[in-house]
Amino acid sequence: MANYQLVLASTSPFRKSLLEKLALPFVTAEPDCDETPYSNESPQDLVMRLAQKKAQSCANAPHQLIIGSDQVCVIDGEIIGKPHSRSKAIAQLQRQSGKSITFYTGLALHNSDSQQTTTVLDTFTVHFKSLSTSMIENYVDKEQPLNCAGSFKSEGLGIALFERLEGKDPNTLVGLPLIDLIELLKAQGVNVI
Repeated sequence: MANYQLVLASTSPFRKSLLEKLALPFVTAEPDCDETPYSNESPQDLVMRLAQKKAQSCANAPHQLIIGSDQVCVIDGEIIGKPHSRSKAIAQLQRQSGKSITFYTGLALHNSDSQQTTTVLDTFTVHFKSLSTSMIENYVDKEQPLNCAGSFKSEGLGIALFERLEGKDPNTLVGLPLIDLIELLKAQGVNVI
């Protein structure tokens, strides 16, 4: 492995758990960036910009590779964030019932030596079953997905809400596209296997 310290610019336990799958040593850091969307900013541009800003905000030493990631859920053309409450989670899932919802995940890898940042975008589509109010309420009460964009945890009981999933990397849906990350790291001389 190249002589870099790997830094995950995130406090998300979900992203940390995903990165641990690669069996590389890393540290986490809390990114410092305003996540407010610009007016007329597309979901794709938003997640790419925020992934880059998060990674760059955590560069504080030489020989670091900093990973930034950001994700949004889009329902009927509207960017949907984390619900943070039971009622909002239920409302989000009601809006998604029977629909196909797109998730956009931006991934950035910042090299603190070269000051270069590489970004990629991964798209994932979730096809929801038609969900009754009782199914939605039962799900929200059991899994408490209040800090998850889209109000579900695909890696948990949330899988019961879907007809099918469409995308190249199921890790993307959880918030960190590992297939893309492996390629970005390889380009920096870091081989996972």
